[in-house]
Amino acid sequence: MPPKAPKSPKSTKTSNQIGSNDLLQIYRTMLLTRAFDNKVLSLQRQGRLGAYISCTGEEAAIVPSAYALKKDDWMFTSYREVGAHIVRGLSIELMFAQLFGNSTDLLKGRQMSNSWGSRDLNIVPTAAPIGAYLPVAVGLAMGANIKKKELAVLAYMGDGGTSASDFHAAMNFAGVFRAPIVFICRNNGWAISLPVSRQSASKTLAIKARAYGFEGIRVDGNDAVAVYEATRVALEKARSGGGPTFIEALTYRIGAHSTADDPSKYRDPKETEVWAQKDPIAIMKKYLAGRKILDDKTDKSLLLEVSDIVSKAAKAQEEIPLLQPEKLTFDDVFAELPPFLLEQRDELLLSKW
Repeated sequence: MPPKAPKSPKSTKTSNQIGSNDLLQIYRTMLLTRAFDNKVLSLQRQGRLGAYISCTGEEAAIVPSAYALKKDDWMFTSYREVGAHIVRGLSIELMFAQLFGNSTDLLKGRQMSNSWGSRDLNIVPTAAPIGAYLPVAVGLAMGANIKKKELAVLAYMGDGGTSASDFHAAMNFAGVFRAPIVFICRNNGWAISLPVSRQSASKTLAIKARAYGFEGIRVDGNDAVAVYEATRVALEKARSGGGPTFIEALTYRIGAHSTADDPSKYRDPKETEVWAQKDPIAIMKKYLAGRKILDDKTDKSLLLEVSDIVSKAAKAQEEIPLLQPEKLTFDDVFAELPPFLLEQRDELLLSKW
């Protein structure tokens, strides 16, 4: 029998903490995230890009949570947080540059797909092993405490990340040292082909925080305003010395785990059909329309705008030359290259490259 879709908790929407312009900006970023996702999937299917991990259906768990960050805060992501990077200010052009591995990629082609980062934007690139970055995120938060800096760290993970040993180490250190960190778990129902019911016997994932001495809360991850409010409160608590928080955002992975996955092998399509009716973008659109913040004309204009942004960025980045092998291999290894590496670089430059 396929696993039952988790029930969404009641909305915690509050209208007094976020203005109309901010709500519209969150919606626009959700649209931009979806447009980016669709474009990359199309390019990948055409053989123009490598493997990709989609975030369609999870935009409300990602975009508004990042929107609650302040400039000096830090962000650690897994690989589905496309919208969080957009919120922090990473350009669509640089996101495509990383996927193409071209010469403008900030990470110089040294990371797997979906692994964005920026020193200027306080974004730490993810690590391929699930959850491996979580102890690092806690370490940064502990360092902020030691240096008496009033900032917070937001660390994302999927439900599968809670099964990793690094998750438990990070949670323990965060609790003991009252680190100013907020863990946000996108519980999308599946860790590749493993349902949540096979990952943990806990009634919820949020309840795990109790074992480490701090608060765990559960929110409707398809309700953008609920996610924003929960994250805003948790980050403010962290910055003011109130310690860590674990947020479980209930959402759903509409598509495959990645472009290398076939969910029809393990997931009942009827389950996906049920969750497709809970599209977070449609929910946010209805909410904004009800508050007279969004009308059909504005919505159509936003859809055209984000589509144009994504199309132009993809075209421009695909035309940029790839990173040269010597840059990928020898740059940033030593302040001054030792003789044996200089010799190897020269050999490479004289080869067919």
